[in-house]
Amino acid sequence: MGWTITDIETFLAVLDAGSISGAAARADLSKSVVSKRISDFEAALGVPLFTRHAGRIAPTDSALSLAERLRPALAELVAAAESVTGAEAQLRGRLAIAAPMSFGIRHLGPVIAGFARAHPGLEIVLDYDDRQTDLARVGFDLGLRIGHLKDSSLMARRLCEDPRALVASPDYLATAGTPKGPGDLSRHEVIGYLNARLGEIWPFGPEIEPPRTGRITANNGEAMRDMAIGGLGLALLPLFIVHDALRDGRLVRVLPDLPQLPLPISVVWPPIRPMPRKTRAFVDHIADAFAEDPPWQRGLT
Repeated sequence: MGWTITDIETFLAVLDAGSISGAAARADLSKSVVSKRISDFEAALGVPLFTRHAGRIAPTDSALSLAERLRPALAELVAAAESVTGAEAQLRGRLAIAAPMSFGIRHLGPVIAGFARAHPGLEIVLDYDDRQTDLARVGFDLGLRIGHLKDSSLMARRLCEDPRALVASPDYLATAGTPKGPGDLSRHEVIGYLNARLGEIWPFGPEIEPPRTGRITANNGEAMRDMAIGGLGLALLPLFIVHDALRDGRLVRVLPDLPQLPLPISVVWPPIRPMPRKTRAFVDHIADAFAEDPPWQRGLT
């Protein structure tokens, strides 16, 4: 018994959806059809891909290893077929995008909505999470990255740069005192970020000692901003998170003249050759959207 491209697509769809019913709903198929395709694929390979218990399924180690190799192979196959269809052909298929939560919610929605309107044949999947994911392994076509990119096989295009702001509420500074220079920072506590130590993201150079992490730590920038507004300490955050609170006075910048390395904001994607048309189209679209100074920076930088 052999297998088909449809079997591979169904297998990956079940893996992405987490269930046969979810994959069936996305593809507008019956659960029995999807279940039979998975069974046929397992029979053709001679290995189980999912364990089944009480109506639930879970991928085996073999399934995860297979998917890691199949995703780029299938993407290259699709890209090769697209290369002969012509640039005028409508984009189709599924485009999965991963982005940090605060940046995605605050600034990506209109950009992605415009892309979705322009390409009605595409299914768009968005995943907002501050933790970085392995795009190829999890099945994402693209991701947004905030910060300097680590060594990676991913392709990247820089969209813009954003300064970080050391901020505090007026009430906090009235009580704890306003730092007049870097040496004053040691007397203050800073709201911590669970996904990185302050020393790893400190943008002001090694000669300026960062303040100590205080009793408040959060895994999301907007939560950190809210704690700073509540007067619980200093917070180091990208301008794209605190721009509105700075404009309305709920927060003020601390030592705003300190020189710093700004945060690059980039779109990244797996190195598939040729590059799928849907990926290229989205990269060009989002790059155009950020071609000018980002709106949240105007009047603040």
